[in-house]
Amino acid sequence: MPLGPVQLLVVGFTGGEFKGEIRAELERLRDNDVIRLVDMLAVRKDEQGNVQRLQQSDLSADEAEELGAMVGALIGFGTGDEEVVEELASAGAEAMEGGHVFDESDVWYVEDAIPPGTAAAVALIEHRWAIPLRETIRRAGGFHLADAWIHPEDLVAIGLLSAAEAEAETGAEGS
Repeated sequence: MPLGPVQLLVVGFTGGEFKGEIRAELERLRDNDVIRLVDMLAVRKDEQGNVQRLQQSDLSADEAEELGAMVGALIGFGTGDEEVVEELASAGAEAMEGGHVFDESDVWYVEDAIPPGTAAAVALIEHRWAIPLRETIRRAGGFHLADAWIHPEDLVAIGLLSAAEAEAETGAEGS
């Protein structure tokens, strides 16, 4: 099973009244093999503190176990010890037997972390679109050096920093 890059996404919502548009978009992206939802935990707490939970994954039970084994093996591979690779692959598969990455302790942590009248979602999203690009880069002799997500807020911060530096230079020249 080829695995694309996996992103951890944590999103908060004021009010937490879900109308299905996020789920519809996730399904559209999945249907077009752009992403796959490895696991998602959504928690909503109403004003009285009552909690509703939703957990969802696009993986079958077999795929979840296979993914767990792959992740465990990769962690073990980093040790350079073949016996550790096998042990961690087995442990990873066993950990995913329930079909979810997030377990009951994660649910309670999210429930405790959000105030009444809000909701939060924690999702592991596999970027399927990146698999053929990664394979093409490898066939062309390329290799990974670095990657990062650049958010619009990062660009605004860069602009603010640049403006402050320009203002400081202008002030220093005028003295």
